[in-house]
Amino acid sequence: MGARAKLDLVALPQKAVQLDQLIHERVRLGIVSALVASGKLTFGELKEILGLTDGNLSMHARKLEEGGYIDCRKFFLGRRPQSEYELTAAGRLAFEKYINHMEALVGAMKPKEK
Repeated sequence: MGARAKLDLVALPQKAVQLDQLIHERVRLGIVSALVASGKLTFGELKEILGLTDGNLSMHARKLEEGGYIDCRKFFLGRRPQSEYELTAAGRLAFEKYINHMEALVGAMKPKEK
């Protein structure tokens, strides 16, 4: 392994710290990924897809909402209250940056061809 490869490996932990910590948490990454794939999802749909409890989903969704990454629309379906989530433009951009960053980290770990 050359000196350049060692430098890249040394820099990786510092680069990993630069990851968007709001998205990087497992449950929040799952929420954002599901919304990227589906557009809009209700609380019940997200809960089922991700296998979460009400409290866990509610807490993580609130953090994403406070961060400006998702919007929550509340309405009634008949007499039942519903919450529907959708990514904001900022959330979509943050997800794209996160994915690009992860791809760069993976690429940095691959052996360089001679």
